[in-house]
Amino acid sequence: MKEFELKYGCNPNQKPAKIFMHDGSDLPIEILNGRPGFINFLDAFNSWQLVKELKEALGLPAVTSFKHVSPTSAAVGVPLSDKLKKACFVDDIEGLDESPLACAYARARGTDRMCSFGDWVALSDVCDVTTAKMIAREVSDGIIAPGYEPEALEILKTKRKGSYNIVKIDPNYVPAETEHKQVYGITFEQGRNNFKIDADLLNNCVTANKELPESAKRDLIIALITLKYTQSNSVCYAVDGQAIGVGAGQQSRIHCTRLAGTKADTWFLRQHEKVLNLPFRSDLGRADRDNVIDGYINKNEEDVCADGVWERYFTEKPAPLTDAEAREYLDSIDGVALGSDAFFPFFDNIERAKKSGVKYIAEPGGSIRDDAVIDCCNKYNMTMVFTGMRLFHH
Repeated sequence: MKEFELKYGCNPNQKPAKIFMHDGSDLPIEILNGRPGFINFLDAFNSWQLVKELKEALGLPAVTSFKHVSPTSAAVGVPLSDKLKKACFVDDIEGLDESPLACAYARARGTDRMCSFGDWVALSDVCDVTTAKMIAREVSDGIIAPGYEPEALEILKTKRKGSYNIVKIDPNYVPAETEHKQVYGITFEQGRNNFKIDADLLNNCVTANKELPESAKRDLIIALITLKYTQSNSVCYAVDGQAIGVGAGQQSRIHCTRLAGTKADTWFLRQHEKVLNLPFRSDLGRADRDNVIDGYINKNEEDVCADGVWERYFTEKPAPLTDAEAREYLDSIDGVALGSDAFFPFFDNIERAKKSGVKYIAEPGGSIRDDAVIDCCNKYNMTMVFTGMRLFHH
């Protein structure tokens, strides 16, 4: 296939639209089902790069959930605890522990379920039946993978009344070294960002504490590769083999750190006993449960525990999660990794990171205030490495 005509571009008024190879060669994809759109393909090709690099860096199956050209999360195939299975709504999945790819999907899709509503999924490995069954029951726009088991493909084809977007990509495809894009009719050219992220990038420890266990190296690599495909400015928290909070596209770095930290806190608090045992009505759908859990934890648009409100969601009135209870729970968290796509200009980022249990940090370094940032890390006995490499993505 030389080119694929799209219904429209980013918006319905932007026509005509298509994807094609600049050199006239065949596209490295097959469309097995559906008709993906312009934004779908932006998500597909960015997300595929992320999981491909994660698999190459860590040797584990990788999955990411994308929305509007940034990941909500990314994860590798590490088994889930029973508590995390329940928090991710996958405690009923048979055979989950036997499929590392399914474990990676459960983590990636379960991290920020509100933001993953209507997501694009990328798998580093051939989609198996267990993973397909989980994807089938979530609201999702499409998937890209290097292949699909026959039964898994048939399961996915039933989604969205048969219109679910399913893309197969050639895992051996290597893009050109030079990239082009147009803005306002003007062509930009740059070399591809082929910078390799692996454990060797984490050798320049600048803090007094230089302890960096293998699990922390894994999580920092996950954070940094996730940032490589996240709209900048961006900050990513990671732990236990997955990104748990991504702050994307903010003009101020502290806003990235706060946004990502709030998402990480919500992920942790989803595993609080009060949240795990909320008495949901049996007729409440998965997406509605996500919204209610977010409201219960973050006390957003409505008080879900208030009289006249709780009856819509619960079989009995739940006790609220108090601020003191939430803070006590979060204060017990430790060992979280944090990556930043550019240097931290002020130590306030470290102060905020500490509130979410951050122990290990990777950032490029190079700020005129590096000393103040390092001093703040030392105050909390954190380990910080300077990578020397910025990871902006636009």
